[in-house]
Amino acid sequence: MSRALDLAEPVFSAAGPPYSERYGDVYHSDEGGLEQARYVFLAGNGLPQAWDGRDQFVILEAGFGLGLNFLATWQAWRDDPQRCRRLHFVSVEKHPFTSEGLAAVHGSLPGLVELAPLAAQLRQAWPLALPGLHRLEFEGGAVVLTLAFGDIDTMLPRLVMGVDAFYLDGFAPDRNPEMWQPPLMKRLARLARPEATLASYAAAGFFRRGLQAAGFEAKRVQGYGSKWHMTVARFPAARGKRRHPPPAAAAWPERHAIVIGAGLAGCAVAERLAARGWRVTLFDAHEGPAQLTSAHRAAAMHPHLSSDDSILSRLSRAGNLQSLRSWAALAEAGHAPGWQGCGVLQTGAGAEDARIQQAAVAALGFPEAFARWMGPEEAARRHGAAVPHGGLWFEQGGWAPPPDICRAQLARAGAAVTARYGCRVARLERGADGWQALDEAGAVMATAPVAVVANAHEALRLLPLRHMTIDRVRGQLTTLEPEQLQGLGTWPDCVVTGTGYLLPRAADGSARVGSSYEPDAPEAGGAGARPQVHAENLARLAVLLPALAGAAASLDPAALGGYVGVRSVSHNRLPLIGRIADEAQAARDAAALRGARLRDVPRLPGLYAALAYGSRGLTWAALGAELLASQIEGEPLPLELELVEALDPARLLVRALRQGQVTGDGLPSEAVPG
Repeated sequence: MSRALDLAEPVFSAAGPPYSERYGDVYHSDEGGLEQARYVFLAGNGLPQAWDGRDQFVILEAGFGLGLNFLATWQAWRDDPQRCRRLHFVSVEKHPFTSEGLAAVHGSLPGLVELAPLAAQLRQAWPLALPGLHRLEFEGGAVVLTLAFGDIDTMLPRLVMGVDAFYLDGFAPDRNPEMWQPPLMKRLARLARPEATLASYAAAGFFRRGLQAAGFEAKRVQGYGSKWHMTVARFPAARGKRRHPPPAAAAWPERHAIVIGAGLAGCAVAERLAARGWRVTLFDAHEGPAQLTSAHRAAAMHPHLSSDDSILSRLSRAGNLQSLRSWAALAEAGHAPGWQGCGVLQTGAGAEDARIQQAAVAALGFPEAFARWMGPEEAARRHGAAVPHGGLWFEQGGWAPPPDICRAQLARAGAAVTARYGCRVARLERGADGWQALDEAGAVMATAPVAVVANAHEALRLLPLRHMTIDRVRGQLTTLEPEQLQGLGTWPDCVVTGTGYLLPRAADGSARVGSSYEPDAPEAGGAGARPQVHAENLARLAVLLPALAGAAASLDPAALGGYVGVRSVSHNRLPLIGRIADEAQAARDAAALRGARLRDVPRLPGLYAALAYGSRGLTWAALGAELLASQIEGEPLPLELELVEALDPARLLVRALRQGQVTGDGLPSEAVPG
């Protein structure tokens, strides 16, 4: 379970740098933090020369602290005309600052004046102090800071990345010995790419011997200022073949991808790939983007919260935060996605549910700006929400029109995306030059080394995999017009959710209530809205806001309009995001894979899925796109390993392999027939 973070509480002194009472140590050398960063960590890793001409360079830091090492590295990257195209800086921090605390420490450092503009950007983008990974982008996405908030012993095994340079900058070994032990050095070696370098101000012998035992070539060199020694190390390329080497920077023959499906999932993938310099051919069988489930004009988004901080809770938290950052970047680029951050109030079904909700938010101890308890009096007074028992208040929640998000993403991607609307991909085949998208007549419409299938339940037509399932779930939303709302009385100005949900008034004065969740059965009334489901939605409204029950019951369901969509869901309601398994090869190797883990499963090169987003498209789309783009490029992943595996499209295949249910008559691995 993720616990509330224990935040940094520095002590300020006019006589020296900020000081941690917890560790009895300063945050940087009293001879200058920036100078130490440049001497120990940049020069100690051969930077900036080491990244010159590289497409990608990845740094892993232990101990973000005040952010001086990141700021110094960022400035060095800006000043270097030979800099790498994309710089990833991943930093693990057990005791992060709040944005206000970071502003206080930065203001106390006279040596930071030259980097003040960069420090201001960092503080502006600084995330809430929530456990997990937080990805921040600067320089138009060319400099990426991924903050891993949590204990380093916990976080390191969860990181999926290949590292080119390590900065070890925790508090001194005699003050914080846990961070310098041999097991941690082995975890670093697991992430080290061939010829990766390492630098630290620490020079303790046991630390250096731990590095050597883990496979690094480590030595002691002259230290910074009055400190006699420091440590530098290298992970030699000739160390030997590793069964599971860290991800290497991708080397595709060309940056061109086929994306099938122009809904929330596909448009987000197209935008993320375009931001990395890819050319995308986007196919959709309809006459424009966001034509099916993504077509409705109002979808709500808020995190899932549970007292044990379950996989779903952690994933939805990461997804919500990534979506908010993504949409803010779209708006800043001049492509407003229509996000309405009105807040979300999640209610329970009764007093017992309210007690459970309060216990959960208290146990987690997350910042109130993320989630807090709101009583019924405050809900009615502040938001016009007459809920009987109160609920969880998500200040950063709200609603958005998915079509506007899709259009904003495609507008930002610009000419990098060639949209082929009204083009149905009938078949995917793998040839010598990559993946081919074929039409009904068998003609090749596009060829690319990478293909991403993001067309919901239609994907099973292109990917007839035996161990990946997608079910269709019908959802109907009821629209209440302005004149109908007048008869209901006070309407909330926020999203209210629980047994159903309601949205605040839109610009045209209407509001929406929903939503049904039932197996898709077209024969039961056709694809249009059904009056009986409108009646069910009105009953949901009455449960959410009992004071409106009588007025809601007076409405004629047959006179109401609404929206109908078909959601696509996996067997466990988590999306399918990642590389597609080569089931035919897995079948041939079934005996050897009986005890397989996901990383052992053979994959079809260059084929990826972004599917089964269900009723959480706003939550999953931006996160899934960033995850896929990172996998395609060989970048550090934006999620912890167990969360990546929870989304892996091959998860049912692994279960079948372990249970001996996979036979040797799989499909040919060289083709994916339609």
